[in-house]
Amino acid sequence: MTNFSDLGLAEPILRAVTDEGYTTPTPIQTKAIPVSLTGKDILGIAQTGTGKTAAFVLPMLDRIARQGGKAAPKTCGALIMAPTRELVSQIADNIRNYSKFMRVSVTVIVGGVKPRPQINRLMAGTDIIVATPGRLLDHMNNGILRLDQTHTVVLDEADHMLDLGFIPDIRRIMKKLPKKRQTSLFSATMPTAIRSLANDFQTNPVEVSVAAASRPIERINQSVQHTPHAAKRDVLTQILSKEGVERAIVFTRTKRGADRVSMHLQKAGLSAAAIHGNKSQSQRVRALADFKAGQTNIMVATDIAARGIDIDDVSHVVNFELPEVAEAYVHRIGRTARAGREGIAISLCDPSEAKLLREIEKLIGSKLARDGVEAYSPGDAPVPDTAIKADPGVRGPKRKPRAYRGKGGGAGPNSGNGNTGKPANAKNRRRPSGKPNTGFGRPAGQAAGHRKGNRGGGAAAHA
Repeated sequence: MTNFSDLGLAEPILRAVTDEGYTTPTPIQTKAIPVSLTGKDILGIAQTGTGKTAAFVLPMLDRIARQGGKAAPKTCGALIMAPTRELVSQIADNIRNYSKFMRVSVTVIVGGVKPRPQINRLMAGTDIIVATPGRLLDHMNNGILRLDQTHTVVLDEADHMLDLGFIPDIRRIMKKLPKKRQTSLFSATMPTAIRSLANDFQTNPVEVSVAAASRPIERINQSVQHTPHAAKRDVLTQILSKEGVERAIVFTRTKRGADRVSMHLQKAGLSAAAIHGNKSQSQRVRALADFKAGQTNIMVATDIAARGIDIDDVSHVVNFELPEVAEAYVHRIGRTARAGREGIAISLCDPSEAKLLREIEKLIGSKLARDGVEAYSPGDAPVPDTAIKADPGVRGPKRKPRAYRGKGGGAGPNSGNGNTGKPANAKNRRRPSGKPNTGFGRPAGQAAGHRKGNRGGGAAAHA
C-alpha cells in the first residue's frame, strides 16, 4: 500500500487527510489501520512522532461515518484515554481536522478546568471522548457518564500512564465497558504491567510495531558542552541568545527546575515560558498557544509535559539536564528536524552526568561532538571561581592566629582550659568531622552560594 486511498477509509476521511497534506501513510498507519478496520483489538508498540494518532483515529472515524446515528445522553460511542492534558488536546485537535467533512462531536475531559462545560457536553451525549483517566472517573462516579454503549476504546501512551500512576483508575474504567468492544492499546515500551493490562482487557489482540528509534535522524546536528552545574543557566542563556535560534525547547528533569530556568531566561531578556504538571490548565494552554504562534520562542519543559508539543519548526533542542533514561534523549531531540527540516540539539553535561552521557552515546552508537571553548573532560572539571576565592592560599597575607581563651579566660595557644588544669587542645577542641574541607566550612560536594533551604546535591536540587 502506497497511499491512504488504498486503506479503504470512508470518502470524507480521505478528503480530510488529503486536505491536511498527507498522501502516504507511515509504517504504523500502514500496519494498524487495515487491522483496526476489521474490528480486531490492537496492541501497538510505537514511539511518539510515528503517526500513531492517525493510526487509531482514522479507523474510529470510519466506523462512526458508516454507522451514523447520534450518541444517547450520558453516553459516548468511542473513548480515548491519554496521560496528559496537552496530549488529550492534541488528539482532539487531530480528530477535528480529520473529521472536518463529517458531523462528529468531540468532548475533551481533563482536570484543571471548570467541570460544568464538560458536564453539559456529557449530559447531551457525544460521539468521541478524549480524556485523562482521573477526571473521567470523577464524572462516571457522579453519574454524569456511563460507558455501556461505548464500542471503541483506545489507551494511548500506556507506559506513561503507568509512570503517572493511572493504571488503577484505568482498570476501574475498563470494567464499566461492554464486553463486546474494540480495544486498542498503544505504548512506546511494553513493561510487564502494561502487558498484564492488555491480557486482562483485550481479546486476541494483533500486535503491530515499528522499530524503536534508537538513533536520531541525520539532519540533527548534535553536540555536548561539559559545563559545571552552577554555570549551566548562564551557558544556556548564551546559547539561546545567538542568531539562528528561531524556536527552542529546553528540557529539565523537574518542574521546579523548569520554572527556575524559565525565570532566568526571562531576566536575561529572552522570551521564555515553562510548561509542566503544576501549571493550571489555562496557563498551559496559553503557553502552548503563544509558543505555536511565535509570541514565545523558548519553551522550558519536563519530558511528560513536552509530549503535548507538536510543532514542526523547532530549530533547537537543549538538554539543560541529561535524561536519566537514554531512550528519552532520542525522543527529546526528535522535537527538532521535523518535516524534512534540519535541527540543532545541544546537551549541557556536568561531571555528575558523565555516566548518563556514556549511556546515551552507547545507545545512539556514536560520540557527541564536544562543543564550545569552555568544554572540558568530565574527569577534569574546572574549579569554580567561588572555590578559588575561598582558597586561603589566594586571600593575601594570613592573619595571625587569635589567642585561645578558655573558660577561665586564660590566653595564649598553650594556656590551660580555665581552672581545669587541662591543656587547651585536650577536650574543648572540636573533633574532626571526617568530611574533607572544601574551604567553605561545608561538606565536600556542596557548592558555595547555595540558597538556604536547598537540600541534597545533584541537578534536581539546583535546576
